Amino acid sequence: MDLLQTAEQSGQTLSTTIANTLRAAISNGELAPGCKLRLDELRVTFGVSLSPLREALSRLSAEGFVVMEDQRGYRVAPVSEQNLVEVTKLRGMVECFALREAIARGDDKWEGDVVASLYRLNKLERTDAPADQVAWEGAHRDLHYRLISACNMPLLLTFSATLHDLNDRYRRLFLTSRPFDKTVRREHTDIANAALERNADLACGILAEHIERTGTNIRKAILKSDAPLKQAA
Repeated sequence: MDLLQTAEQSGQTLSTTIANTLRAAISNGELAPGCKLRLDELRVTFGVSLSPLREALSRLSAEGFVVMEDQRGYRVAPVSEQNLVEVTKLRGMVECFALREAIARGDDKWEGDVVASLYRLNKLERTDAPADQVAWEGAHRDLHYRLISACNMPLLLTFSATLHDLNDRYRRLFLTSRPFDKTVRREHTDIANAALERNADLACGILAEHIERTGTNIRKAILKSDAPLKQAA
């Protein structure tokens, strides 16, 4: 894996590229909860020195994706019902606040970006095919970002992105095998339409219900199957 070339092409630091790669692997379940992250193995896999690797893992630890263990290295953060509840509540608070600010500040370009992003997402079919899932996840994330992008608060956007990733991790771990919830498509459309109509109360209300309902479905799935929780032991 030529991360140095990837970093140069994207204009990112090497540690940022490593962090983004590991975050994606954790979010999509490729690296299971509680999985040991061995520095020597990661160094060989990425073809990098220990310095940018440690920097990337420290960043992921601060974000909640990785746990640092005294004298024992790093592990993928475990999952739990309690953590899910916290992530869901925080995401609802932060993202709804960001959406309200974006609605107040958004211009014509913001409106166009939201419309285009919703159109791209609604064109996609979310099937069991890996390629279809990757495309849908990317479009889904883009819509949520576009909706709040006009808030003009970089720190708020960073916090929101982290919480979105943490929440998505649970959704992918516990809901991937379930049939796709058709309500999601309607909710995305309703949130976008209310935002474009500058109805902040309605848009934020639907968004809050959207986030909470997904969290509730994940909690139910966790209670039915504790396999991923056992991996975190």
